Amino acid sequence: MPIALPPIQLDGAAVLHHLSRVISWYRHATTGIQGVGLSSDAVYQDSTQALGAQAVQLAFQSAEAEALLMTAQQKTGGADHGSGETQQEQNLAQLQARTSSQIEQMQAQIEDLDGQMARAPAVRRGSLAAQRENLQDQLGLKKALLDAIQKMAAFVGTNDESFGGLEGGINQLARSVPEVLGSAANPIKASGAPTPSIPSLATSGGLISEAMALYDHLNTERQIKEVIKEIDATREMAEKARTPLRDALQATIQRSQELAGQPPATDPGQAQGERQAFQELTERFKHISGALLPLSQEIVVLNDSKTNAGEWLNSIAHASRHVLRSVLTRALGIALALVVILVLSEIWRRITFRYVSEPRRRRQFLVLRRVVIGFLMAVVLTLGLVTQFSSLATFAGFITAGIAIGLQALLLSVAAYFFIIGRYGIRIGDRISIAGITGDVVNIGLVRMYLMELAGTGLDLYPTGRIAVFSNAVLFQAGTPLFKQIPGSDYAWHELVVMIVLDGNHKAAQEKVLGCVNKVFSRYREEIERQHGAIERRVDIQVQVPRPEARLEFADAGLALLVRFPVQLRKASDTDEEMTRSLLELIEADLTLKAAISGSPKIRSAMKG
Repeated sequence: MPIALPPIQLDGAAVLHHLSRVISWYRHATTGIQGVGLSSDAVYQDSTQALGAQAVQLAFQSAEAEALLMTAQQKTGGADHGSGETQQEQNLAQLQARTSSQIEQMQAQIEDLDGQMARAPAVRRGSLAAQRENLQDQLGLKKALLDAIQKMAAFVGTNDESFGGLEGGINQLARSVPEVLGSAANPIKASGAPTPSIPSLATSGGLISEAMALYDHLNTERQIKEVIKEIDATREMAEKARTPLRDALQATIQRSQELAGQPPATDPGQAQGERQAFQELTERFKHISGALLPLSQEIVVLNDSKTNAGEWLNSIAHASRHVLRSVLTRALGIALALVVILVLSEIWRRITFRYVSEPRRRRQFLVLRRVVIGFLMAVVLTLGLVTQFSSLATFAGFITAGIAIGLQALLLSVAAYFFIIGRYGIRIGDRISIAGITGDVVNIGLVRMYLMELAGTGLDLYPTGRIAVFSNAVLFQAGTPLFKQIPGSDYAWHELVVMIVLDGNHKAAQEKVLGCVNKVFSRYREEIERQHGAIERRVDIQVQVPRPEARLEFADAGLALLVRFPVQLRKASDTDEEMTRSLLELIEADLTLKAAISGSPKIRSAMKG
């Protein structure tokens, strides 16, 4: 009884494409996902490795069963080329059969000629011997041809088994995953180890490290999503390949039920036909189920792989949200800190302009503000962005040492600047002396100071028109002394020298000259006393109130009357001139004083500078 079942529509190219897709997904899933340092990464990677290897094994089992099923269909379809032989193999087989038949015929002819030669008379033996030699030559050629055909057929058969047809393609693909199919005892254990996870940078604390960790998280999420897409595509292909097998299996089962529902046959020939039909259905069922069952199991494994990848994706997404919050929080903290620093900077600037009226001190406060604000901003950015503080400290140490050596003079000048602008430091307008040069300070920079040079003879100092520039580091040079006024004072001491004859009334002369000096001094006494009060407020020492003082000294020409008196630096020349005029008028009006004085009086500075 023949079986009326349609053939199964199987495509060898589709089977190989399915295997290639499964292998590609396995490679990408096991090596294309980089861990982010979570403790669960190793678990998900191991699961992905195991499920991927199992899916590859099931896909190969299904492909091999489909190859056997296609071969069985060819046999039952009445093909005479055996188990899927190619056209080249068929031609070689036919040629080998014809050559073998011709060899047998020639051998039979040679044996027949040998018998004829034994019975033939001597006259015919020559022609028979010639025929036998001719057949012997042809037989040798045919045997050589048969040997070449056999070698060619063996080579083609071996080559087709390895590289030809569906089975050859399956073997080639199997050799591409030796870690999965290389060991029959335990193929999964032979698979490659999971990709090691790198330590997470999110725990380092720096904004840059956290941003890099967030990028790694997002990159891993993208890789997992790509793997999930490949799982869906592979599962869709597997379901498409399962559809004809499932339909064929249902048709086989339905046909077997129909045969089982028929009444038992009484005819021995009919009974024999039924038994044969059941055997064919059983064989067909085995072949189909052998291909369908691994394919269905592969779909289940792919679903498990998708679930595993989804859980891994959710785990990394949760960690990504945590890292993103940390990045945003740290960035917001840095921004708020910078805003606070800038607000403090603006408050500092406004307070300086409101409460500091002196331009020089205002500029000092503004310079100090820039230094402090810059330092605070550098600290905030360093603490917010940098992670490895030990490496940073080492690097900063080398950098600082190099800067200190290369910019030694510059750094010394900057350091001296803060000493110069200190409590008892130099102010713009102060008269100072450096290395024998006397001048008024016109500007104080961060690394240099500028003096308007003063020169002259005696007590009359005037600007030379030149600006002397000195490095602030001159403050630390022992061989270059620096002189300046006491803070808050703007006066100097001058001396009026009057020579008294030995027999003159020196007491009266002293009283009259001192009275003359006091008369001139009284005009600017209040300013000198005000400066003295400023000195007492600034320094913690007791300073005598500046006032004219007189004393007598022996000299070569007699007695010298010295009268010391303070003068304002800016008005020293005018004061000296007024003092000279007042003394001359006194001498002209007082004959006693005129008689006691010898020579011309002199006014000089009590100290140089």
